[in-house]
Amino acid sequence: MKPDHQNFFERVYEIARQIPYGRVTSYGAIAKHLGATRGARMVGWAMNASHAMDDIPAHRVVNKKGLLTGKHHFAGTNLMQQLLENEGIKVVAFQIQDFEKLFWDPYKELGA
Repeated sequence: MKPDHQNFFERVYEIARQIPYGRVTSYGAIAKHLGATRGARMVGWAMNASHAMDDIPAHRVVNKKGLLTGKHHFAGTNLMQQLLENEGIKVVAFQIQDFEKLFWDPYKELGA
């Protein structure tokens, strides 16, 4: 049997895989969708643990203000920003521009 955090991480990854190209979501939005409204930090831990998994777009998960708070967990100085910019997302001073327009809410998009 897997520890509870591994099951939670797998549920986080299921959501992260569904974030559309060119869109972003937040740690808190994923946590809310999973019924763990205070679990944003644990979603962050899951994203940090996913970097060896090519099918997890961890760069599309940011904080609730659109800041690239996870950028230090990516190889290279600005890799998270570069990956987002490759998808057409504008980033200035480590913050996503037009965040509200680009925000993908799994709670709304996938249902409660």
